Amino acid sequence: MTPAAPLQDTKETRQALIAACLWMNERHLNQGTSGNISARTEAGILITPSGVPYEDLTPDLMVTIPLDGQPDGAGLKPSSEWPFHQGLHQARPDMPVVLHAHPPYCSILAVQRRPIPACHYMVAAFGGNDVPLADYALFGSPELCANMAEIMADRHACLMANHGATVLGETIAKARWRLEELETLARTYLFSRIGGEPHILSEAEIAEVLVAFQNYGPRPAATEEA
Repeated sequence: MTPAAPLQDTKETRQALIAACLWMNERHLNQGTSGNISARTEAGILITPSGVPYEDLTPDLMVTIPLDGQPDGAGLKPSSEWPFHQGLHQARPDMPVVLHAHPPYCSILAVQRRPIPACHYMVAAFGGNDVPLADYALFGSPELCANMAEIMADRHACLMANHGATVLGETIAKARWRLEELETLARTYLFSRIGGEPHILSEAEIAEVLVAFQNYGPRPAATEEA
């Protein structure tokens, strides 16, 4: 994979991360402060702080942690999920943004421990012929970090057993787009099983979509940072 350029650590980038948190709750893709977002920058990883209501976030409250190793302990604590953010930034240098939330339909599938198969061609938006399920481990644990880094090696999203969902993005806008598309896909899959079973697209059919999707989705203007 080709590494992507890191985002610039600017007030605008920090505000865009805060806007993504507020948007998640407004769109009912998350509840309270259970979600978190991070972006890889030249200085390391910029991530939301632990336990601060999104409405109270300001650009100066965002926390910087290293790309490798422990946070330095100065200032606010980073999100309790920082280990898997760090692990995903290491494993996927092509994706500078990691967005985690507890969307309702994704969470239903997560507690049922079911991945999402190719019930709809939009599964290709997540890099393959399914959205996989990461094995359960305690939030913030090294085990969860390892589980997610392994399963997201060739995917742009995963469900997390008895937890929620995480998506990756080339930009903050692309991560937001993928999260909403993932929740729509989860809802479609769940509802399609009412009174029957969904038809699952073949590997060849999804491979065709993957080629078509190479230029799909929002792309920022060249001057945008987020």
